[in-house]
Amino acid sequence: MIHTNITLILTLSLLIWGSPFVSKILRIPTPPVEIILGSIFAYIGFVGHNEYFDLIAEVGFLYLMFLAGMEVDLKQITKSPKIVIQKSMLFLGLMAVFSITSGLVFHLNTITIISMPLISIGILASLSKTYGKEESWIRLAFIAGVLGEIISIAVLTLFDAASTTGVNLTLITKIGYLVLFIASVYLLYRLLHLLFWWFPELKNTLVPKFDTSDQDIRLAMALFFILIAVMLSLELELALGSFIAGVAISAFFHHEKKLEEKMSSLGFGFLVPLFFIHVGASFDLKSLAVEGVVTGALLITFLMILSRILAAVILKGISGSRDALLIALSLSMPLTLLVAVATIGYETKLLDLLSYYQLILASIFEILISMIIIKILHSKKKKEV
Repeated sequence: MIHTNITLILTLSLLIWGSPFVSKILRIPTPPVEIILGSIFAYIGFVGHNEYFDLIAEVGFLYLMFLAGMEVDLKQITKSPKIVIQKSMLFLGLMAVFSITSGLVFHLNTITIISMPLISIGILASLSKTYGKEESWIRLAFIAGVLGEIISIAVLTLFDAASTTGVNLTLITKIGYLVLFIASVYLLYRLLHLLFWWFPELKNTLVPKFDTSDQDIRLAMALFFILIAVMLSLELELALGSFIAGVAISAFFHHEKKLEEKMSSLGFGFLVPLFFIHVGASFDLKSLAVEGVVTGALLITFLMILSRILAAVILKGISGSRDALLIALSLSMPLTLLVAVATIGYETKLLDLLSYYQLILASIFEILISMIIIKILHSKKKKEV
């Protein structure tokens, strides 16, 4: 047992350190490389099941959602022209219609159809770090992504409740908790906004400019864990709590650029890579030999990306065809939510093993395909400029 734990620790250390080098050699973005390496090393027996690894990977996922929240600029979203918000909502609506319709046409599993319109901006945080949040398509993707993320997490929460308890009073109670939580967060945001407006010195007290105790990091981490604890007590989706914690830091302490850099370095340098490696390790490479796994995953990947590209036509008028395509691709990687839905579906026997493997593999294919195409399109855009 000790030997196994030592092997796991050493392997994870080398994977975290070495994956950026492999990424440069293969010219593939780092997240998919970490997933692939995690899967390969799990297959050869160097990465296995370990409760501490599972726990840290879960924290890594929640921290990724936290970083995604920190990338959100509420002022920018609220001050965006109405046409941008309207077209973003229309994009999400069309994407959902195209996804569900195509799923029905190809007679896909019900849980697979439910998961296809999901939006997650966790990977978008990685793209923002790589290409810079000043890019117009990144900013627009965050506007549509935030709206889609909130709807998707609400759907995931309801799906989780319905699959475990059924449609009954417990489900209605959870819906009530979710609505009450979102309303409370909005009310608290307005109150804090007013409080900081009347007493601006409070910000400096909470996050001092000259500080030797890293008070800014302590505040951010405290808020991160407090909101996770709130979600645990309400039995709601933890990702929503961590995401809102990140949004809160961005909303009230957006002027502290060093804080964002510190939190991002901790995440993308340690916790987030562990999450991606864990995702890869959770996929059994032997399943690739099972008939229908690869073809089914490719079909799901194709339909999900195509539905977003078709819906993105509505965004062409805002910033051009190429940016619209980049937005569609950047929102075609709901890795975290796909894995969550697949896991819940399989554990509750609503999803068979074949469909489970298809969804997990599709989530990996989406990242590989979308990130490579984004890199090619962005390189062409830079050359033209």
